Amino acid sequence: MTPTNETLDIAEYLRPTDFIDSECPDIVQYAHAVTGRATTDVEKAVALYYAVRDGIRYDPYTVDLSINGMRASSTLRRGSAFCVPKAVLLAAAARAIRIPSRLGFADVKNHLASDRLLRLMQTDLFVFHGYAELFLEGDWVKATPAFDSSLCERFNVAPLEFDGYNDSVFQQYDREGSRFMHYVCDRGRFSDLPLEEMRAAFQQHYPALMAGAAYNLPGSLEHDISTD
Repeated sequence: MTPTNETLDIAEYLRPTDFIDSECPDIVQYAHAVTGRATTDVEKAVALYYAVRDGIRYDPYTVDLSINGMRASSTLRRGSAFCVPKAVLLAAAARAIRIPSRLGFADVKNHLASDRLLRLMQTDLFVFHGYAELFLEGDWVKATPAFDSSLCERFNVAPLEFDGYNDSVFQQYDREGSRFMHYVCDRGRFSDLPLEEMRAAFQQHYPALMAGAAYNLPGSLEHDISTD
């Protein structure tokens, strides 16, 4: 039987790629360890989301924009990353247990950040904010595992939850009811990380940080929070 277009599309979102290296033994072991007690794809997806959200520390300072640095397996071994590699890791872990996944990107404002980080960036626009989309029970569902719960607590923002049925995209308000994050534009969805496109956007919007095409930002968000 000839596969339908829908079948072909779903197959594309199950294949390992250069960045979503879902066949890497470390990724396979991680995905099965995290989802060992789950019985449905939704339960497995939720377990993976929280493992990546809280098990991989959010770090916008230590950024490696090389091919190896952006692979899911590298993020897993490093244990920290900014939003894009965390989304790549979630997508890879999902594919490792046969849940179709893809990556989505958007430019956002009011992104979780310290005053020092914004000064170094020279803008409050965060380009290529990354999330994953998981195909669950016949629908694509957005999942954004960027900000770990410990960091959210320090910024007085409720951590972003995920139930496997509803989109988990961004915190619209902080705990005091003030507007927090909002989307400026949608950059689309991809079966693999469009690294060259992302690098070009970084060079355009963050020229002070992109020295020799490498993202160079000294410091740590934890230190910023303690001194702001």
